[in-house]
Amino acid sequence: MRLIITRPEEDALPLKAKLETRGHAAIMAPLLKIVPRSQAFVPPLAYQLVCITSANALRFLQVEDRLKTVPLLAVGPQSLAMAREIGFKFAEAHGGDVQGLAAHAAAAFDPKKGPVLYLSGAKTSADLQALLMASGFAVEKVVTYDALVQTPDDIEGALKRADGVLLYSPRTAHLWCKLMVSSGLEREAAAPIYYCLSENVAKALPGDWKRRVAEMPDEAAMLALLD
Repeated sequence: MRLIITRPEEDALPLKAKLETRGHAAIMAPLLKIVPRSQAFVPPLAYQLVCITSANALRFLQVEDRLKTVPLLAVGPQSLAMAREIGFKFAEAHGGDVQGLAAHAAAAFDPKKGPVLYLSGAKTSADLQALLMASGFAVEKVVTYDALVQTPDDIEGALKRADGVLLYSPRTAHLWCKLMVSSGLEREAAAPIYYCLSENVAKALPGDWKRRVAEMPDEAAMLALLD
């Protein structure tokens, strides 16, 4: 299949490689551009836990050695791989999405044992900080990057070639729909199949668009939809 990848370039390139090993052709059409915040500062607190929901939260951050011995929870395998590459010694992936990550943190950690460091982008699909605070945790949120909206080159040509579109977040799904309207491509956009990471992503699409939803909100389940 010929599949449009809407993820930022940093996330899209490893996904492109995975698709090509499965015999698919990848069409790059990133809707977001990752811009690091060079002045991001992590307050020196006695954290009991670090949480990340994107590999980009760590990709551009200079992480002090003291933090690398703090347990880290990642939302999925890609963010987990980044944490391990940087040198976090006790990193695990749990939950598959923000709600699942928050539930695991609440079950496995004690709010009385110290604050949680949440490394994040400026805009997120769900509020992990609020979920953790609702479970009694003190949360220090540090924004390490911005995900800025961008318009892919020749989106009409990409759409005409595509059999499917991969959507990993409600935000990118909304941006895709908005782009189709502004480009006058609503009719063409109804042709491909939309492969969605979760029901929340699928809900952002018009009701008559064909879609398939991953059984679990992670990349392995997304790729399984293509088999």
